[in-house]
Amino acid sequence: MRCVGTTVRGIRTGVIKEGDNLSDIVINSILRASENEGFTIKDRDIIGITEAVVGISYGNYVTVDDIACDIRNKYPSGEVGLVFPILSRNRFSMILKGIARGAKKIYMLLSYPSDEVGNHLFDEELLDKYDINPYSDSFEIDIYDKYFRNIVHQFTGVNYIDIYSEICKNENCEIEFVFSNNAKDILKYTKNILACDIHTRNKTKRILQAADTILGLDDIMTKSINGSGYNSKYGLLGSNKSTDEKLKLFPKDGEELVLGIQKKIKEITGKTVEVMVYGDGAFKDPVGKIWELADPVVSPFYTSGLEGTPNEIKLKYISDNVLGNYSGNELNEKMKEEIRKKENNLVGQNKSLGTTPRRIVDLVGSLCDSTSGSGDKGTQVVYTQGYFDNIANE
Repeated sequence: MRCVGTTVRGIRTGVIKEGDNLSDIVINSILRASENEGFTIKDRDIIGITEAVVGISYGNYVTVDDIACDIRNKYPSGEVGLVFPILSRNRFSMILKGIARGAKKIYMLLSYPSDEVGNHLFDEELLDKYDINPYSDSFEIDIYDKYFRNIVHQFTGVNYIDIYSEICKNENCEIEFVFSNNAKDILKYTKNILACDIHTRNKTKRILQAADTILGLDDIMTKSINGSGYNSKYGLLGSNKSTDEKLKLFPKDGEELVLGIQKKIKEITGKTVEVMVYGDGAFKDPVGKIWELADPVVSPFYTSGLEGTPNEIKLKYISDNVLGNYSGNELNEKMKEEIRKKENNLVGQNKSLGTTPRRIVDLVGSLCDSTSGSGDKGTQVVYTQGYFDNIANE
C-alpha cells in the first residue's frame, strides 16, 4: 500500500535572465532534481513555472515613458480619472508613475476601507466610530486627513495616499483623491476614465459607459510602443515593478512553451506530464485580509490535462453515512470500492459536499505559488506528483 499521496517539490533553477532558453532550463532542472533526489517522472505529474521567469526570459518589459506615451495618445486632454486602483508599490506605483508622466491632472477614486484585493486604507471598525456608511458615503481628502491621516498599512508600514501623492508630485501632475465604493462618483469630477481594478474591471467599464472615454488597465500597452513589450489581452494587468523606470508585463507568450516542454519530456522519459505557467495564488490571508490574486488569472497558459474541476467524494461523509458499520481494513477496502464506482460528475450530490469546487488550474496554481513564494527560495519551478491520485490508486 502506498504511504504517500501528493508530493510537491520546489525545483531550484538558478537565476533566470532575459534571453535565457527557459524550456531547456526547466527540463534540465527537473531531470537533474529527479536524479539527485531519487524520484521518477510519471504520467500526469505537473510542472508549474512561475510567470515572472516567463516574462523575464522573453523580455516582455515596458518603460514608464512607454506608458506615458500610451496615456497621452488615449487621453489627449491630459485629464484622467483612475477608478479603484489597488494599493501596491510593486503592482500599481509604477503604473501610476507612467500615467502621471503622461497626464496633467489625475482624479483617483479609491474604494474603502480596502482595495479590491484586501489592502486596507484603514480598519473597517473605524467606519462605525466615525459614522461613515461605505455603501452610500463618498468623501474627499479633508475627511481622510481628519480621521485616517496617520494610519499605515499593517504589513508594509506605509501610507499609500502619501506614496501616490509623491509619485504624482515628482511627475509634475496634479492629483485629487476621492474615496467611494460607487464607481459612478468619478463622473462628478471627469468624463475621461481609466478603470484600474482587476477582476471587476468589466463591470466598472459597463457602469461607466456615460464617460467620454472609458478604458481599463487591460487596454493600456496592448501594442508595442517604440519596440517595447506589450500584452494584447491583459495590457498592464499583472505587471510588476522591475526597476524605477521599467515594468515586467504579464506573459503574452506561453502556449508554445508549455506544449514544448510537455513534448520534450515525453521524448526523453516516455511520460506525459502537464505543464502550466502560474502567477498569484487564489488564496486569502485571514489576518491581513489580503486576497493574493493581483494577477488577472492564476494561470494564463496550461496544457489540456489541467482543464476542469476535481471530481471527488468526501471520505468523511461516506465513512459516516454509507460505511458507518465498517472499520479497519474492511472500511478501507469498502471506501476504495466507493471511489472506483463514483460517477463522472458529482456536482450537487451530498457525497461531494466540501470537496473544493474550483478549477484545477486555480487549485494547482495556488499550491505552486505557496510553494515557490516570491522571495529568495529560488524555486521558480514547482514539480507536483500524485495530484490526481486517490486512495484507490495503489
